[in-house]
Amino acid sequence: MAEWWKKSTVYQIYPRSFKDSNGDGIGDIKGIIQKLDYLEELGVDIIWLSPVYDSPNDDNGYDIRDYQKIMDDFGTMEDFEELIGQMHRRGLKLMMDLVVNHTSDEHEWFSSKPEYYIWRDEPNNWRSFFSGSAWEFDQQREQYFLHLFSKKQPDLNWENPEMREAVYAMMRWWLDKGVDGFRMDVINLISKDQDFPDGPDGDGGEFYMNGPKVHDYLQEMNREVLSKYDIVTVGEMPGATISDAIKYTDEERKEVNMIFTFEHMGLDQASGEKWDLKPLQLTDLKYNLEHWQHALHDSGWNSLYWNNHDQPRIVSRFGDDGKYRIESAKMLAACLHFMQGTPYIYQGEEIGMTNVRFDSIEAYKDIETLNMYKEKRDLGVPHEKIMQSIYVKGRDNARTPMQWNAEAHGGFTTGTPWIASNPNYSNINTLDKDDSGSIYQFYKKLIHLRKSMDIITYGNFMLLHREDENVFAYTREISGEKLTVYCNFSARHIEFPMPQGELLIQNYEKLESTGKLILRPYETAVFHKKI
Repeated sequence: MAEWWKKSTVYQIYPRSFKDSNGDGIGDIKGIIQKLDYLEELGVDIIWLSPVYDSPNDDNGYDIRDYQKIMDDFGTMEDFEELIGQMHRRGLKLMMDLVVNHTSDEHEWFSSKPEYYIWRDEPNNWRSFFSGSAWEFDQQREQYFLHLFSKKQPDLNWENPEMREAVYAMMRWWLDKGVDGFRMDVINLISKDQDFPDGPDGDGGEFYMNGPKVHDYLQEMNREVLSKYDIVTVGEMPGATISDAIKYTDEERKEVNMIFTFEHMGLDQASGEKWDLKPLQLTDLKYNLEHWQHALHDSGWNSLYWNNHDQPRIVSRFGDDGKYRIESAKMLAACLHFMQGTPYIYQGEEIGMTNVRFDSIEAYKDIETLNMYKEKRDLGVPHEKIMQSIYVKGRDNARTPMQWNAEAHGGFTTGTPWIASNPNYSNINTLDKDDSGSIYQFYKKLIHLRKSMDIITYGNFMLLHREDENVFAYTREISGEKLTVYCNFSARHIEFPMPQGELLIQNYEKLESTGKLILRPYETAVFHKKI
């Protein structure tokens, strides 16, 4: 089947925060339909829609109660079918979230098919990603069930072939409805070591990340479902190494098209814990992305992302969200979009939305953040210290409402939003999208260049100025042509020899040159040369 996803750009919608059509403060499917022209104009090809399934909403929709029903907050199945029709008429494809490591404890399977879940008479010491034990005692069965996430999200038992077939039947149902692919939530956690040994300090990751049968299960899923449709698949895979990624994405192995790696998202933490902050060392980021670019070239496929619903805003994280917000947002975009792989844009990234700083912990909604706050306060960590970590790394940074205009709540809703808007919506919004110097127009050009230039899709990658702590520079090369990409991650002025070739794209009005390339704060410049 055609590998159309190699030239595609994906746009992620977190529906709860995208656009509210009925004033209840919650984004919905009709709101998405209202904004399809905006996305079509941007030039993206695939919409990744975070979960809209029926859910009690313990983990913002990732706890699914009914896979074949739309959550009331978001609308109806008729709304969803209209969304697919409207998207396909515009040439847009729809990638849904596939959440099959766990369900909600309110799913009918939990009471009627307990064999679909993982039970033990005695728990081991594994900890949940959301704090506390990964095991919860069930009074009715007088046993413990495994939940790697919330205690309301019991893990499915992939050892059970009947359960697997039920999942495959659900997947076929959505694909037959016209869905164009799946983003698979924590899909490399589905296979557990059946001895369930204790982990060091409660970390059981080595016994369920990339577990013993995960490749068997993914190959079976591909054989039974995925191979029968012309779709795109990406696996979210915490703890996956490069060697794992090659196995998952090698076309000959018939598993998934690409994966989300987490390595580059952990480079600004001082230990294994995301809340333990340290400044980013640019050389760490360069080495990491270089490694992935080389390893998957001709042996797999990269997904390229800075942002998603679980990550803070990149312009606040690796850029400058104050004086140089526009420049650094464009620079970060260019740095990513000229690499090999399928790029992902998260809602608001294309207008340079920033992290938020709520004064009170009560303003935060994310279960991971709230559980962490309580756990650290119980340990005596000061409120102010915890809040600093939340301001930098909290998932709610990505979940504040999309900023459409300068009206109340950024035009997201006429009601009260489910989570407060970032107060800077009055000057960061889509009203400037048609301005030639806007971040939106910069992204639009990057998307167009990817479609029109094979070198971006297929070219070799070579890192330049390897030890430079301020500038990320690299080349892409293919028979007959070469791209040279310069990205200044600092507020300094830095000189380099002028690259050969024509200037393809830049984020300042014009180059500053004295015969040398002078990179101003957060400047990017990309050169194209026929060779």
